[in-house]
Amino acid sequence: MKRTLLVALLALVVALAFALHHRAARQPPPDSRVVRCAVIGGMTMTGLWPELVTLFEAESGYRCQVVATGPRPEIAEVFRAGKADLLTMHSGDITTDLVADGLAINMRPWTRNELSIVGPTSDPAHIRGMTNGAAALRAIAAAKARFVDFQGVGSRELAHNLWRAAGVEPKGDWVLKDDTVSKFDILQFARTNNAYVIVGYIPARLGKMNPAGMEILVQGDPLMRRPFIVMEANPKKFPQTNHAGARALSDFLLSPKAQQFLAEFGQKTTGRGPLFHPVQTATDNK
Repeated sequence: MKRTLLVALLALVVALAFALHHRAARQPPPDSRVVRCAVIGGMTMTGLWPELVTLFEAESGYRCQVVATGPRPEIAEVFRAGKADLLTMHSGDITTDLVADGLAINMRPWTRNELSIVGPTSDPAHIRGMTNGAAALRAIAAAKARFVDFQGVGSRELAHNLWRAAGVEPKGDWVLKDDTVSKFDILQFARTNNAYVIVGYIPARLGKMNPAGMEILVQGDPLMRRPFIVMEANPKKFPQTNHAGARALSDFLLSPKAQQFLAEFGQKTTGRGPLFHPVQTATDNK
């Protein structure tokens, strides 16, 4: 009798424990109104992200928390560890791999930044004020003015496309190899060599790459823009992720309200055109 009672009691305890565990597994995170965000450094550095998510918070009732900001590899690692619900950065191999590895879903472009051609104030190739990147590189090559082959991912890819569009193969002693240790040293390197270089407009404009003695000479070419994507943590891989909040924020970034904010943001921060550009969405074509 005692043995039967003991077995029944143990069965009840096991059943209760299983029920509690199952219920806990279905529970949302402790604070389901918080969206943990991993954000590329340029968006926090310029103040774009804080202002944009303030609009989202007022509209949605969610609260956004930046859990990581900085270079792409660093914030991607935070996302891979399941410590962020949403990630936004430049598109590229890192973002594609996150989707291919099943860690992220719903990857979409939502804004672009611009790259520019920076050079010495003497401007030996006479490209100041041009808005066509390929034509500017053609002029640099014709003058055999020095040009730094910057190895930053975005700059390298854009330079390759522009040289191809210019119909020029950059060869000769006027093309300098980038041997800097940090990407933030590239303008100093170009200045020392009286050379042109392709860099991001934001760090050059805001003085984050020490551009004294150098000048932004070419900007405004739509072909010199680079997309940022937004993606959400895969809830099948990370069950405790705030997927509803991440999806709400992701959708908001592509909303007309957010896209209009992007178009206006740069005007009030630098007075020389947007730092970030809206994207054309599928609904724009209807």
